[in-house]
Amino acid sequence: MFCGLVSSTEHRKMAEIPSKKRKLEKRIVPSAVAHIRIPVPNHRYSPMREQWLKLFQPIVEHLHLQIRFNLKSRNVEIKASPQTTDIANLQKAADFVKAFMDGFEVDDALALLRLDDLFVESFEIKDVKTLKGDHQSRAIGRLAGKGGRTKFTIENATKTRIVLADSKIHILGSFQNIQLARRAICNLILGSPPSKVYGHLKNVASRVSN
Repeated sequence: MFCGLVSSTEHRKMAEIPSKKRKLEKRIVPSAVAHIRIPVPNHRYSPMREQWLKLFQPIVEHLHLQIRFNLKSRNVEIKASPQTTDIANLQKAADFVKAFMDGFEVDDALALLRLDDLFVESFEIKDVKTLKGDHQSRAIGRLAGKGGRTKFTIENATKTRIVLADSKIHILGSFQNIQLARRAICNLILGSPPSKVYGHLKNVASRVSN
């Protein structure tokens, strides 16, 4: 049963509680208040098993939530526990696990738990330009670059992390840095030479640092 309705009698009782105590009580989250399910893609099942302890520990020990993998539905399920003090931790944990399922390394995804101004933005190549067959493959190749050099250069210049998952692109970073990285990626998809994109990134990065 989900908790969310408060009777008029309870409202009167809460009004009689001193303000400091009332604020503290608002932060206590009942264990059954909510839960979130994150689907596990087939290609992330093995990495999840290998990295389960790294996913489990920060969620249970630092966010004071409960987490399990449901073998039947193949979902990671996260819910509040009696020790949970902030319901916002539930969404933080979900964002962390979802980032891992998108393809980010655990250590990179952990930044979502530590910093409040980070998030993940996802889009597809077709959102920028409709490409099919070899044209799409070449676009993906341009984004990665030889040995991943182009992706690595964009990540360093914009202080982001990027995952190229076939035609899907995931970017982890602050709002401003994600926009810089996305602009560079879109220019590459539209056919701009990597050297031109590098030059623009270098100029933008120097302006931001100053």
